[in-house]
Amino acid sequence: RDTGKGLYDKNSKEQLPPASMTKIMTMLLIMEALDEGRLKWDEKIRTSEYAASMGGSQIFLEPGEEMTVEEMLRGIAIGSANDASVAMAERLAGSEEEFVKLMNEKVKELGLKDTAFRNSTGLPTDNHYSTAHDMAVMAKELLKYETITKFTGKYEDYLREGSDKKFWLVNTNRLVRFYPGVDGLKTGFTSEAKYCLTATAEKEGMRVIAVVFGAPTSKSR
Repeated sequence: RDTGKGLYDKNSKEQLPPASMTKIMTMLLIMEALDEGRLKWDEKIRTSEYAASMGGSQIFLEPGEEMTVEEMLRGIAIGSANDASVAMAERLAGSEEEFVKLMNEKVKELGLKDTAFRNSTGLPTDNHYSTAHDMAVMAKELLKYETITKFTGKYEDYLREGSDKKFWLVNTNRLVRFYPGVDGLKTGFTSEAKYCLTATAEKEGMRVIAVVFGAPTSKSR
């Protein structure tokens, strides 16, 4: 993370569907907005009908339901929630379409040549792609906001506590629980993208990032 030096590389410039690793950029724009004061942790975000309709990985937000930014981010970071991602995109840019423009502007700002986003979630769509190299750079940028690993590094959590709709979040990244030092960052899976992972671990003061696209199975070998 600190130097950006590549330690190992295989096909790192191959353009592939990133699935929910897309949310690394979504989380980066959320963290930037928090850092710049355009967003507050306790601000309540209202869910639109469109956000609630996302499907896939979700926290089952209902149209009109409100959650704080902090709760939405937990849903995205731990549970890979598509509905929360779109709700936050709409809050930050007015619509998901406008938010995608911000995502692609950030891609350009980071000097990345092989990434194009079409949504904030990673749900399958045409011309939505990235590379292991570009995803590692986005992860490096997100990890500048050290608070993020308090979310991505949590194995389980709850939303809507104290209500009859209490929701159990379990981290899609099992390494967080089973591999010492891992505290993020984001998984992805669709039938097209296969199993994807951007992982990060810190040991003895050094933080590293590893990115895998298109693995046929989630099992280690």
